[in-house]
Amino acid sequence: EVQLQASGGGLVQAGGSLRLSCAASGFTFDDYAIAWFRQAPGKERELIATITSGGSTNYANSMKGRFIISRDNAENTVYLQMNSLKPEDTAVYYCKAVVRYRAYWGQGTQVTVSS
Repeated sequence: EVQLQASGGGLVQAGGSLRLSCAASGFTFDDYAIAWFRQAPGKERELIATITSGGSTNYANSMKGRFIISRDNAENTVYLQMNSLKPEDTAVYYCKAVVRYRAYWGQGTQVTVSS
């Protein structure tokens, strides 16, 4: 069974940093790209970044510069390093994998940035 477990969210002051983790299981992790999304209250879910099986990264234009996606294939985990956080970064953050043409989402982790 494919499972994605997002963690690492919390309450942080503006200007602070957080590192989110997405632990994967149930599929050959090395073979698949993983993406991070977020959804703020009252807004649509938006893409933050994607990392391919080979480690190539791609960021949404609005996310470039403060967010860094990385992966550790030995740990079956993808990370999202978030720096210089702003109140508008407050959202639930999700990881996603498309495995054998089916999309799987983690349960989400709440990030709250106070001003």
